[in-house]
Amino acid sequence: MKQDIAPLSLNRIRQPHSQKKNARFVSSLMVPSLLALLVGCGGGQSRVYPPDIDPGDAAELAMELYDTNGDGFVAGEELEKAPGLNAAMATLDTDKDGKVSEDEVAARIRVWQGTNVGITSIVCTVLIDGKPLEGATVTFDPEEFLGSDIQEAVGISGPLGDFYPSIPDGKSPNADVYGIQFGLFKVRVSKVVGGKETIPEKYNVNTVLGQEVSNDDPAMQSHKVVFRVKS
Repeated sequence: MKQDIAPLSLNRIRQPHSQKKNARFVSSLMVPSLLALLVGCGGGQSRVYPPDIDPGDAAELAMELYDTNGDGFVAGEELEKAPGLNAAMATLDTDKDGKVSEDEVAARIRVWQGTNVGITSIVCTVLIDGKPLEGATVTFDPEEFLGSDIQEAVGISGPLGDFYPSIPDGKSPNADVYGIQFGLFKVRVSKVVGGKETIPEKYNVNTVLGQEVSNDDPAMQSHKVVFRVKS
């Protein structure tokens, strides 16, 4: 029987956000029997499939949005304005020419779909001036060209700057599963204190931060999904 689990991630029962929950999750990674309970046959948990995205249509729209000079590639300053694509160059840029083509975007989407994983769990860290940023709201905003089937995911950072992004209640494709979908995301970091945003716009409204969520993303493979902002 196939299980809904990526090599470096798993589908989890939805729980309230808290640092105690995070600690329990980290512990669960070390207990194979618990993994079987969460995603095995006997749990009655319905399968979560990847979003039904047409790779060709999505890739074409990506070019329309970001290939502003019309040369068939997203590169240079264009990449800087496409945080999701820019963050995924290690996996997107298969010919290593420093550019992203329509075919490469379509190929990436097919890779996610081929995993048959609908939702995964990842741990992230946010730092400000090199130190943990506590109490920040970190939003994973899916790139527009991926359509409406990929939902945003949100996490609140703890004392060590760590957080677990998850799709808010009511928007998840399965209410019993906690986590984030595969895809390319703009990442927005916000911390409002006394009614005032304390994080510069370049990390939220006009963010330069991005992340690919996929089991072959280098940061995910090394368990070092870290976002660095400056005050």
